[in-house]
Amino acid sequence: MPQSTPPTLNRQLEKLTKINAALIERVERSVEQQGNAYSLFTAAIGLENQVRQRTDELQEALERLERSNDALVDARDEAERANEAKTRFFTAVGHDLLQPLHAARLTVSALGESNEISENKKLADQIDHALSSVEDLLRTMLDITKIETGVTQPAPRPMSLSDLFQSLHVDFAPIVAEKGLALTVDAHGLDVVSDPPMLRRILQNLLSNAVRFTDVGQVTLQAKRHGDKVTIKVTDTGPGIPENDRYRIFEEFQSGSNVRPARDGGFGLGLFIVKRMAHALNHMVTLDSEPGTGSTFTVHVPFARQTSSSVDKAKQAETRKAQYGFADVHVMVIENDLNIIAATKTLLDQWNCRTFPATDLKQIEDYIATAEQPPAIILADYHLEDDECGLTGVARLRSAWNTQIPAIVITADHGTQSASAVKAADCELLCKPIRPAELRALMQHLLN
Repeated sequence: MPQSTPPTLNRQLEKLTKINAALIERVERSVEQQGNAYSLFTAAIGLENQVRQRTDELQEALERLERSNDALVDARDEAERANEAKTRFFTAVGHDLLQPLHAARLTVSALGESNEISENKKLADQIDHALSSVEDLLRTMLDITKIETGVTQPAPRPMSLSDLFQSLHVDFAPIVAEKGLALTVDAHGLDVVSDPPMLRRILQNLLSNAVRFTDVGQVTLQAKRHGDKVTIKVTDTGPGIPENDRYRIFEEFQSGSNVRPARDGGFGLGLFIVKRMAHALNHMVTLDSEPGTGSTFTVHVPFARQTSSSVDKAKQAETRKAQYGFADVHVMVIENDLNIIAATKTLLDQWNCRTFPATDLKQIEDYIATAEQPPAIILADYHLEDDECGLTGVARLRSAWNTQIPAIVITADHGTQSASAVKAADCELLCKPIRPAELRALMQHLLN
């Protein structure tokens, strides 16, 4: 028979059980509190990381804002400098425009009083020179305005320097010969990537300066390849440019100190145009000059690798050129003024072109119906009779033969709207009055 547990032992067991339960409950509460504390700890770390991340993002935003503000300040300063330069430019232009006009007015007055034929010829030449000066200045003003406003946008493409150099040689040879200088031109058969009319204007201005300031010796136009670049150098044996003038001469109405002939017909804008156009083309222009020896201006242009097809095309172009640069090239002239058509035909005949005139869109349709081949190039006036546009005729001729016929739009409208329309139609733009040498060079580039 089992012995019963004493009451005293039972009480001790109950007491120990209660104590154990209390201890377990306390331990559980402690563990739960520690868990809550750890959760709070990890939450605090997460919040701190988020605060740090947001702080970094805010700092980056502030830095971007600061850089943006700096850029805005730079743009504002640049705009202010441009406005100041523009003010100086037009102030000086107004003065320089009045001088040749005043000279022309005085010469006309003298012409009316003269009875001598030889004297009349001399006075007529003076008038022509004065008006040419006005034309040059107005053309330069338009060029600068187009560049500054973004109307003139470069259209770089592979082009032959041989054709360009030959065209410049034809233009400058008589001037150089008149001064008793020698002119050497050597393109080394190189092709470059550039905008043909803009590159021609750059080299034309550099050559014009070289010839103007050189009294004895020679002027050289030469191209050489250096890796993926071609350097085009215009070198003269003139007086040279002092070191302290080498930056200033690229600004408007500057020609260097102690080297400019007295009122030689230049306006100090040639190198300013060179600088602006070269910047637009991303062509670097450098200067090396030795006072008393001469100067060399160098234009750095990307090299265009010549393919077999371009070689064949160059050979074909050479075979069809004759005398003034063309032989039996069909030219469509869209112009409503019969006098201009007659003058243009006379000029194109001298270049051995075949001219097909059209005064309106109806005559263009007649040409399309009867012609056996498309014109090689189109010369179109922008404004025709009855509010018609020469661009419509260009589009119709291209559509009829399903080919992108090269086209030059010639207009007296110097507005941005017409310039934009011509560019959108993939045509070249020349503003009246045009120079035959300029037209010939552009036609050669388009046909090549």
